[in-house]
Amino acid sequence: MTIPTTLECLCGQVRLRIDGAPVARANCHCQACRDFYATPVFAATAWEPAHVLVERGAEHLATYHHRTRQLERQFCRQCGETLFGTNRLGMSVIPNSLFARASGGALPEALEPAMHLFYRHRVVDVEDQLPKFLDGWDGPLHKAGF
Repeated sequence: MTIPTTLECLCGQVRLRIDGAPVARANCHCQACRDFYATPVFAATAWEPAHVLVERGAEHLATYHHRTRQLERQFCRQCGETLFGTNRLGMSVIPNSLFARASGGALPEALEPAMHLFYRHRVVDVEDQLPKFLDGWDGPLHKAGF
């Protein structure tokens, strides 16, 4: 399965065009992502900003800036769906749910998460074979049974 090159919000007012390959593919367990995206685990891909272009409906996008962290979220004013966020590293972060919907319900294999980040902050245990970094991807790994 190929990576979708266009993504739309639920109402279709906003369309993104995605070029290239993601910089990172991860399940994030940090408190900021859990709060910001209202989910116990945020499954997403991170892209260089130049590879995520608003192809249609920029006037329908609104931005929410996190009140204490360097995070922002772009969402459709019409349907409210988050299309992408910007993390503290300046990467455009796209929820995997958008790619799955654009691919008929299944996430393309090329976009499947490759790791868990901030696993020490998890609210649910995950049983899979992916590396589980306690903090960022340059830190220590979680050891099963601890």
